[in-house]
Parts: sequence; C-alpha cells; structure tokens
Amino acid sequence: MKETSFLRKLKKEGKIGLVEPSEEMRASYSIKAENCLKSAKILFQNQLYENSTSEAYYCIYNSLLSLLFKIGIKSENHSASIVLFKEIFDKPELTKIISWAKNERIDKQYYVESHQVIKATKDSC
Repeated sequence: MKETSFLRKLKKEGKIGLVEPSEEMRASYSIKAENCLKSAKILFQNQLYENSTSEAYYCIYNSLLSLLFKIGIKSENHSASIVLFKEIFDKPELTKIISWAKNERIDKQYYVESHQVIKATKDSC
C-alpha cells in the first residue's frame, strides 16, 4: 500500500506516467547505459572504485528507463522506476540487484569511505 500511494503521488506531480512507447527513447537510454558501462570499466581499471560503482548503477538505471520507455512508461524517480519494474515484470532477484546497486551508488557517492571499505568494494566487483 505504501508503494501505491508513493506512485500515486509521483503521478500527480508528473514524475511518472504513461507515454507513447518510444523506440527512439529506448535506444537513447540504451546508448547511455552502454556508455556508463564503458565508463565504469575504465574507472575500475584505474582503481577509482567509488566512481565505478556510480557508473555501474547508472548503466543499470538507464537500462531500466530504456525498458520502461519501450512499454510506454516515463519515470523521473529512481525509486519509482524500481517499484514499477518490480510490479510490472515480477523479477524479484533482478529487483533486489537493482535496489542493492542503487544503495551502493548512494553510499559511494555521498559518504566518505575508509580504506577497508574501498577494499571490500573492489573485492565485490
């Protein structure tokens, strides 16, 4: 019920909604996803693990937006996009991965990491 009211609020604000399915938007977000993946790999190879984590998440997120535009859904909210994916596609394991990646991105982007945590991040990649 909490997720439903969250989605209703965002729909009212124009942050999510139905649109015409768009192959052009799908392709554009797929290209963005590919570029984020390339960036994540380069950053990882250069031991910039926190930045690599963010780019890897944006690869996933842009892929998700691509999928949503393909079926005619616009979403301007990360959490809403994940909820919509969960409800529409019923892929619990993928939903967990996307949510985990989002949380990792937030942690790495907004908080200072210790040497020990950076090593753990490297080991988990």
